[in-house]
Amino acid sequence: MKRTALTGLFFSAALLASPVFAADDLCDTNLQVLKDAQVSTNSNLSMDKKTALKTTHDEAAAAKAAGDEKKCIELTSKSISELKLIGSGSQGAK
Repeated sequence: MKRTALTGLFFSAALLASPVFAADDLCDTNLQVLKDAQVSTNSNLSMDKKTALKTTHDEAAAAKAAGDEKKCIELTSKSISELKLIGSGSQGAK
């Protein structure tokens, strides 16, 4: 019985702590996606779009350094969504 209670407490603590780690991981993952998109040779991005990605990446990295994970995720997620739209061809050639 003690083992079950201790295991339950351990899993509860792990589940409660996981959103904190997930936010940090999502910010880092999104930053890497933006960085990869900037340097990808297979990318069909214009120089303007690559410059905008670099600016967003720098702003998000600064937000992360300042401890604002939420802003980092918001900035990077928006840019990644725009990249997906370009990749799907829904915006046409620009």
